[in-house]
Amino acid sequence: MKITSTSCICPVLVCLCFVQRCYGTAHHSSIKVTRNQTKHIEGETEVHHRPKRGWVWNQFFVLEEHMGPDPQYVGKLHSNSDKGDGSVKYILTGEGAGTIFIIDDTTGDIHSTKSLDREQKTHYVLHAQAIDRRTNKPLEPESEFIIKVQDINDNAPKFTDGPYIVTVPEMSDMGTSVLQVTATDADDPTYGNSARVVYSILQGQPYFSVDPKTGVIRTALHNMDREAREHYSVVIQAKDMAGQVGGLSGSTTVNITLTDVNDNPPRFPQKHYQLYVPESAQVGSAVGKIKANDADTGSNADMTYSIINGDGMGTFSISTDKETREGILSLKKPLNYEKKKSYTLNIEGANTHLDFRFSHLGPFKDATMLKIIVGDVDEPPLFSMPSYIMEVYENAKIGTVVGTVLAQDPDSANSLVRYFINYNAEDDRFFNIDANTGTIKTTKVLDREETPWYNITVTASENDNPDLLSHVTVGIRVLDVNDNPPELAREYDIVVCENSKPGQVIHTISATDKDDFANGPRFNFFLDEHLPVNPNFTLKDNEAAAAPSPSGFVHAREMGACGPAMQKPSCPRLV
Repeated sequence: MKITSTSCICPVLVCLCFVQRCYGTAHHSSIKVTRNQTKHIEGETEVHHRPKRGWVWNQFFVLEEHMGPDPQYVGKLHSNSDKGDGSVKYILTGEGAGTIFIIDDTTGDIHSTKSLDREQKTHYVLHAQAIDRRTNKPLEPESEFIIKVQDINDNAPKFTDGPYIVTVPEMSDMGTSVLQVTATDADDPTYGNSARVVYSILQGQPYFSVDPKTGVIRTALHNMDREAREHYSVVIQAKDMAGQVGGLSGSTTVNITLTDVNDNPPRFPQKHYQLYVPESAQVGSAVGKIKANDADTGSNADMTYSIINGDGMGTFSISTDKETREGILSLKKPLNYEKKKSYTLNIEGANTHLDFRFSHLGPFKDATMLKIIVGDVDEPPLFSMPSYIMEVYENAKIGTVVGTVLAQDPDSANSLVRYFINYNAEDDRFFNIDANTGTIKTTKVLDREETPWYNITVTASENDNPDLLSHVTVGIRVLDVNDNPPELAREYDIVVCENSKPGQVIHTISATDKDDFANGPRFNFFLDEHLPVNPNFTLKDNEAAAAPSPSGFVHAREMGACGPAMQKPSCPRLV
């Protein structure tokens, strides 16, 4: 017979349920319990006859954590077959029988010999049997019953997941949910308030609050500013017994970090800056840096720089270093201290990622003025031209002036300049230069037909600082004079056919001249007056009348046939 527990008002062992068999006449009246009865349709009741038996016992509970010196009384087994004469023997088997639970086999009293922990085991299933001591035969069939371990408040609430690390955006509305924490209590949630947990905040006020029932942590202030304070350590307590005095408690720590939003505009630390840049700075090079501070972090602090005004907008440019968030100032055009000694720039730094929820805190940009001082640098001499082209006639006398180069110190000191020509050791030196005036002269007689053009490099240095050098290329063209006579293009050996007709062209003669075209062609051809005249041949110039050929000028030789004669309009012909 299985006994189930019923609700109890308090942990006092009393007899709550009483199950019995009623014995009437000698024919053994049936038990009043009707669970084995079957009701027929006609209203009759059929009784299933079973052996006589009847158990009498209490509801069985045992308090956990019993620390008394004597075994704890649990309850009593009693069969209505027991007449109190000791003839009935009670036997207990099942979980913990004989070790945890012992029974007086005569009275049926059950005791617990050990301290039990409900959180380890909530109940024990046992079996009871009553037998006749004399015959050792069962008086009742074996029945099953349960001993429940009654809970006491011996477990404090625990936070199994703590400590917690959580974030919430700064400037969040009051009441914004941050995190829900949950504590568990190992005590019996169905009995009393031992497992009824209430949450409270021990540390973290007035910034945060916790819902006592749900454990939800929320912000408790408006406009919490990360830039003022970023990290908070909040201690949450969970207390059982519904928070009453005497309840057990546990706590956990919640580390809350405010994450950044773009609620701070960039700001230049100063409204006026000054930067020194030497005039020797190279175009395209970085000449300075400037930075606006932004209290935000990450992308909320990203910004870009621009030049919005100033007389140096065409001379300088600014770019943004994304890593350092600095404005990098670069040179667009060369500087000249002697022409302009300072520039003014108005520079703006502006956030690139705006959060319109905080636009009322803007504008999210700032401007400053930068004055650039151009530094005077001792510069090398500056030639009046980037390169020079000069001319001189060939055959000119040594020491003839070819031309003059001019270089000046661009600095305000206007230092004197000295000149010299760069020659390699193996070069023939056809020219020299006056170190003071820059006048270039010939040192050798020039021949245009050998070298029509010379390239030399002239260097200028300052007297006060010889290490500062400038170089310029000078090209010298050698002009032609008519110093070369014309020459026949080659030696001629002319063959004349014996059957040539009078007036027939037998050959064409050409000449060359090493001089330039202005002093070379056109040529005049004539016969040598010192040679005897041969009446068989004449010479015709393109520009002159025919002349008899001198004796011996044309040689004739017999040939069987003759080819066609070659002639050019600009060449003389033999006829």
